Amino acid sequence: MKLAGVIPVILLCLASYSPQVQAQVAQPVKNKIANTQNRLEKLNFPRSGAPVGRRQGGARRNGCPDLKQPVTALVPGEKTVNDEAISFLALTVSEYPTFWVYLPDLPTNLRSGEFVFQDERGKNIYKTPLKLPDRSGIIGITLPQNPQYALKQDNKYQWYFKVYCGNPENTSDYYYVKAWVQKVALTPNLESQLKAAKPGEYTVYAVNQIWQDAVTNLADMRRTNSGSSVLARDWNDLLTAVGLEEFATAPIVGRYGLER
Repeated sequence: MKLAGVIPVILLCLASYSPQVQAQVAQPVKNKIANTQNRLEKLNFPRSGAPVGRRQGGARRNGCPDLKQPVTALVPGEKTVNDEAISFLALTVSEYPTFWVYLPDLPTNLRSGEFVFQDERGKNIYKTPLKLPDRSGIIGITLPQNPQYALKQDNKYQWYFKVYCGNPENTSDYYYVKAWVQKVALTPNLESQLKAAKPGEYTVYAVNQIWQDAVTNLADMRRTNSGSSVLARDWNDLLTAVGLEEFATAPIVGRYGLER
């Protein structure tokens, strides 16, 4: 598997992405990029029509201690003056996608989390408490494969991840992040590309601006091939492209939904 240098090419291809939010899968790039040394530090995701989210967690109310690093959702975004992030509707082709969050070092009494998945209007679709790992790192939360939770094509959904500042039964104080996702069609052309790219489907997902599945596929490959320098480099490049390079060396310490 020759994956070295793949991400720089992908990132250059993404620079030509339309400034409007797309509900359709972008056409794959056919032409080779001559200069593969040029790298983009940040993907140029569209702003038009994107709902507001929060990529880096702030505290809800005042009962939470200060953290050296914030809880952070691994999503494309851009900080505003209010320390919020514009969520650019991270795309997925999965009915049951996985959502990724970085957890910093937490005090020993902060081990209760919660994941909430809602429709565009804020109605709960899925909600579950989580026992958080005792070390810092990245966790993934996958929607259960149950038809009542399945994403519908072209619909927008919002998700929250919370870290409670104490026992959730006794406190309403928590850190939280919020982001958005939209399901797009798995076209025959895209499906053919994904089959040809196995096991590194993340390359195709990234070229087609399908962020949620690119991150998930690459994260899963890193978990089973932790010694691969190629995957480590591609992971670093992918996160760096959206301003999350500080988390590129963080271990993946938990996976909820499919396995613990």
